Amino acid sequence: MRTAALVVAAGRGTRAGAPYPKQYLTLGGMSVLARALAPFLDLAELVQVVIAAGDQALYRTALGPLADRLPPPVLGGSTRQASVNRGLLALARHAPDAVLIHDAARPFVTADIIARVRAALRAGLWRAQTPQGFRFADILAAHRAADAAGLHAFTDDAALAEWARLPVVLVMGSEENRKLTTAADLAAAEGARGGGEVRIGQGFDVHRLVPGDHVWLCGVRVAHSRALEGHSDADVALHALTDALLGAIGEGDIGQHFPDSDPRWKGAPSALFVAEALRRVRARHGEVGNVDLTIVCEAPKIAPHREAMRGRLAELLNVAVSQIGVKATTSEGLGFTGRREGIAALASATVILRPPPAA
Repeated sequence: MRTAALVVAAGRGTRAGAPYPKQYLTLGGMSVLARALAPFLDLAELVQVVIAAGDQALYRTALGPLADRLPPPVLGGSTRQASVNRGLLALARHAPDAVLIHDAARPFVTADIIARVRAALRAGLWRAQTPQGFRFADILAAHRAADAAGLHAFTDDAALAEWARLPVVLVMGSEENRKLTTAADLAAAEGARGGGEVRIGQGFDVHRLVPGDHVWLCGVRVAHSRALEGHSDADVALHALTDALLGAIGEGDIGQHFPDSDPRWKGAPSALFVAEALRRVRARHGEVGNVDLTIVCEAPKIAPHREAMRGRLAELLNVAVSQIGVKATTSEGLGFTGRREGIAALASATVILRPPPAA
């Protein structure tokens, strides 16, 4: 039986909170799409990917040299059903006997799951959970019939097959073959697949307020009647974050790596400190899981700038905005922050350290 695999990667994945579709995100050093494709490359005679229009560059970056082993991706439609139909039409000229239809958002499919689906196909049955296996001519005819009937809302090929009165049966699946939908799914998948060690670091910093017209907080310039005093740009939030990252990997603190006695750091943007801390995390084969920041001040108001701050932090750390928390509180008029003499910041960071790659 000549089998083709159709991997659908045209979704937008908005619930994952990532800056681009989740199938192009990196998971344990490999893109989600590449992970989803890999088992099919050895078990199917032909593998066809369907992507959204405009995602060609993301597709090429996500697969790298692997893209050269595949036919050019097919551009999908406005619904999953339409995308699958276009993929089937592209495969029709190769006339496969069977097709396995799989969602790119399920990167943990294994060879044994695929083998069970193929075995069910040889028995004349269909698989009802992704990957879904069908005799090619039957599922192509079912898609054409649904299109002719003006039915375009099927979100699952097994449901479409049932509508077309094709028999459907379940085979043994796997708990690992879960779908990535939300940011929490992605974070859990990182930990589960990488076998990494989870570390938590904390940071705290304070800077005095002096005459000026703005402050830097979380890498965002905020107009204010005062300024923060410091050897660098005095971004108290980024300084706390730098310490949290360094603390998570046990590599000292910001004063050790960027002493205020060193003229190189005079007026320097604190983003440089975060970048160096992140470099050290990655040198340990680590990745940032999430970051949570609390800014303590009476003024300026943080709420109007919160989303800009989250966006800037996500950019600096190369993570999704959903992995960033920024909060603010006052000290109810108490202490140096209550007297508006300075601003304090507390940060926590979760870092996942992966085992080094095998030599």
